[in-house]
Amino acid sequence: MESNPSTMQEQSPSCLEITMEVHSVVPPPHKSTIQKLKTRLKETLFPDDPFRQFKGQPTKKKWALAAQYIFPILHWGPNYNLKLFKSDIVSGVTIASLAIPQGISYAKLASLPPIVGLYSSFVPPLVYAVLGSSRDIAVGPISIASLILGSMLTQQVSPTGDPVLFLQLAFTATFFAGLFQASLGFLRLGFIIDFLSKATLVGFMAGAAIIVSLQQLKSLLGITHFTKKMVFIPVMTSVFHNSQEWSWQTILMGFSFLVFLLVARHVSMRRPKLFWVSAAAPLVCVILSTFLVFAFKAQHHGFSVIGKLQEGLNPPSWNMLQFHGGHLGLSMKTGLVTGIISLTEGIAVGRTFASLMNYKVDGNKEMMAIGLMNIVGSSTSCYVTTGAFSRSAVNHNAGAKTAASNIVMSITVMVTILFLMPLFQYTPNVVLGAIIVSAVVGLFDIPAAYHVWKMDKFDFIVMLCAFFGVIFISVQHGLAIAVAVSIFKILMQITRPKTVLLGKIPGTDIYRDLHHYKESVKIPGFLILSIEAPINFANSTYLNERVLRWIEEYEAEDPKMHSISSLRFVILEMSTVSTIDTSGVSFFKELKQTMENKGVELVLVNLVGEVMEKLQRSNEAGDFMKPDCLFLTVGEAVATLSATIKSQSSND
Repeated sequence: MESNPSTMQEQSPSCLEITMEVHSVVPPPHKSTIQKLKTRLKETLFPDDPFRQFKGQPTKKKWALAAQYIFPILHWGPNYNLKLFKSDIVSGVTIASLAIPQGISYAKLASLPPIVGLYSSFVPPLVYAVLGSSRDIAVGPISIASLILGSMLTQQVSPTGDPVLFLQLAFTATFFAGLFQASLGFLRLGFIIDFLSKATLVGFMAGAAIIVSLQQLKSLLGITHFTKKMVFIPVMTSVFHNSQEWSWQTILMGFSFLVFLLVARHVSMRRPKLFWVSAAAPLVCVILSTFLVFAFKAQHHGFSVIGKLQEGLNPPSWNMLQFHGGHLGLSMKTGLVTGIISLTEGIAVGRTFASLMNYKVDGNKEMMAIGLMNIVGSSTSCYVTTGAFSRSAVNHNAGAKTAASNIVMSITVMVTILFLMPLFQYTPNVVLGAIIVSAVVGLFDIPAAYHVWKMDKFDFIVMLCAFFGVIFISVQHGLAIAVAVSIFKILMQITRPKTVLLGKIPGTDIYRDLHHYKESVKIPGFLILSIEAPINFANSTYLNERVLRWIEEYEAEDPKMHSISSLRFVILEMSTVSTIDTSGVSFFKELKQTMENKGVELVLVNLVGEVMEKLQRSNEAGDFMKPDCLFLTVGEAVATLSATIKSQSSND
């Protein structure tokens, strides 16, 4: 007798379901509250487990490892040799040639005396060389932090009307920035800076680059009376209202040097081996423009120059720190914002080059290193510094092998401060503006913006909020708006978690999203849902309402159903529910009671340890977590419950 293949195919799945081995659900191993707290704190504060290197080591070795952990220079210093020094001295001198003109330019951007920019390229690199763990980071001021520092302080204090107070507030803000950064590292709270998402940073950097560039129109056009506001409309209004002050000589020189700098940057990007072209270009511009101004006495013909700079090493400034008075809040707020921005760039730069060169950078140690160098810097006439991307890229391409390249750069800057200051007296401000514009061009990351658009439209909105907020409102408010929108997105994901309707893929025991896998089918009498988020007080009410709506939608699909009796089981797949709180426990109790009133049984599948433990604790009456309503997989649950339905039907 021939068998009917179609009959076998139809019977096969049901046979598989009935004969499937069902695994028992066991409770998680017991852990005390202290053990749970210890595990949670370890994963929160020490995810990298920095203490594992001390295990099994003798006491003397532990002390040596501890010293190397705190001072990374003790790790690479003993093995330092002449070959490494040759590479570091080349890279150190190269980045110094970039750091000197950039230091002067960025100090002007922050409305600080130009010499402060050079001071900030002398002491902080020495501190980082001792405490930093990156081989490639080159320390110094950055354009974004300079812009924020200047724009926030000028809102209340004029750098020209009260220069001493302005300088005091700048140093105090630097101290608070360093204190905040070091505290994050010491307390292992570096995850806080992760609230600045990639989309936020892309939009913020691009907006800040536009504002920085527009501010340089004062120097590039030769305008004397210019707005101090860092917003698009006031800047452009100031440019065109003072068009009578435009100087064609200044415009010619400024844009000539700007084109030269941009061409040099393009050459170095196209051919990385010619990194020295873009590195040396700013210094070449400074030397050449200074010579032209001196030779033709251009300062008497409308060219604004830096003027005489103070000679000598950094004077102490701890006596200038202001920890009282009406401007303390301004200093703290400015320090917090500049600290976050500079720390974010420094950590990103360190991780980028560590990934390229296959070595590890400890994020928390970097935070402490950057924070301590800013605290020390605030006491030695320096303002906010960090690992600058442009300088670090040059440092990397120049062949830096260790952090000693920062020491070489620092010594080179020290020689400049001691002996070469008179040479910068005739440097025109227009060339500094050109240097700043050429530096911030790299902040426009068009490919990254396009990638954000392709991947996540909501992230693209966040990016636009940061971009337009910086341009049209203010730098700090633009950043705050973008962070607020990002947090709103996270809150929406928490309070409105995704629930998915699952169906069975024919011929398998696999259950997947019905809308994703079109071939998957529903199982009659079963509503199978997957909850894809932790359950807590913020979303328990929503989930209760959403599950009940799924039931209503299940019934509405079949007009023959006049009651809910056709639905026998609601299965919740819980593999992605990592944790619940007391509200989550109440959600399950209320949902089970509602299901019982409707004649439907609630079944839970694949509970993780913490969730199962809390539900078991709440099951005092023994009627909630029944063994026959707990399964390891959806397949086992459907097979077992289907067999139960069939046995009940045969008995009836």
